[in-house]
Amino acid sequence: MAIILAPGPSVLFAIARAIAWGRASAVITVAGNAIGMLVLAVFVAVGLGPLISTSDLLFFAVQFAGGLYLVWMGIDAIRHRADSAAEMTSTPNGQLSLSKNLREGFWVGFLNPKAIVFFAAIFPQFVDRELGSVTLQLLSLGAVFAVLAFLSDGTWALAAGTARKWLSGEPHRLEKLRYIGGLVMILLGVAIMIPLLLS
Repeated sequence: MAIILAPGPSVLFAIARAIAWGRASAVITVAGNAIGMLVLAVFVAVGLGPLISTSDLLFFAVQFAGGLYLVWMGIDAIRHRADSAAEMTSTPNGQLSLSKNLREGFWVGFLNPKAIVFFAAIFPQFVDRELGSVTLQLLSLGAVFAVLAFLSDGTWALAAGTARKWLSGEPHRLEKLRYIGGLVMILLGVAIMIPLLLS
């Protein structure tokens, strides 16, 4: 939940859409994004589940890579926070249809290479191989993640749509959000790696 709440790529996408086209457009986009992430999580679970259920070394490597990836994402978010803020405050002309919002949200969620690595590296942290099917556990985690992401990102979208003028007029506020999100990701990544190194 901490990872979902942190202002990362999905949150920033929802905020940018809310600033550009308003709350309704942003929430529909968030729904598409959650569906795309769920479909992606299914592919990751089916491909990764059988592998990590049989190899202790791979299981450790995937968990450690997850921690490293979170740290890298956090550093990258902090380094590029000004660029992200500028991109988010640009408001194009016109309106998007419901289907286009949903479709664009889906493809952003499904084709995001960071999400592929994220699911493959983070979900195994919560897998208990003694409980049985790793693939089924990964599928369950994907479903839970998609629902929580929709609720969280949808809340961000509604809030950003309400504060549309306030956010678009002051990019420094968006930079601070990006900085906080990056810091949270770094701390979570370190928290994952330290126990692995000490065990």
